[in-house]
Amino acid sequence: MTDRTLLKPSDLDALDFAKAGGLLPVLAQDAADGRMLMMAFGNREALEKSLETGWLHFWSRSRSELWKKGETSGNALEVVSLHADCDGDAVLARVHPSGPVCHTGEATCFGEGAAPGASADAVLSTLEATLATRQAQRPEGSYTVRLLDDVNLRLKKLGEETAELVMALATNDASRATEEAADLIYHTLVALRGAGVELDDVMRELERRAG
Repeated sequence: MTDRTLLKPSDLDALDFAKAGGLLPVLAQDAADGRMLMMAFGNREALEKSLETGWLHFWSRSRSELWKKGETSGNALEVVSLHADCDGDAVLARVHPSGPVCHTGEATCFGEGAAPGASADAVLSTLEATLATRQAQRPEGSYTVRLLDDVNLRLKKLGEETAELVMALATNDASRATEEAADLIYHTLVALRGAGVELDDVMRELERRAG
């Protein structure tokens, strides 16, 4: 494994499922801001399903069955990456939540003070990591995969998002400009990745220009 990141099902062989009777604690962390969201248990099947689908799955000890977080509520957890700890007996899942994670309706099971907000660098790095994961794992129904597979579509969307940002700026609509800028950054990174260019390449060029 590289940096203890689980990239494919075969990496699960290194985990110590035997220590706790086939289960490992899985801690879900918001990939964007670092908040700890929840903790549940997963067996090998749950982790394999998480890697296969791109959505976090657990194993229910009370029902003795596999379950996808958010299957009923719709507040699913989209997997960015999975990481084993140094002993291989716990897993950190970096995710993008679709809504409140706790059954109480709170954003996290640990309270809102679980972590500070993320820096701009961290957010961009997380987005780039998510795009790389989508490109490698190709989950069914992924909009990112659809863009990466269709050069005409991603260039069309890039042009549309650019025009929408220009219109928002022309009308001094700060709220809309913020949203359109976020859309444009996403589509720009996807278009660059489709051309074989990564965020690190752009950052190196900016660093070179800064002298």
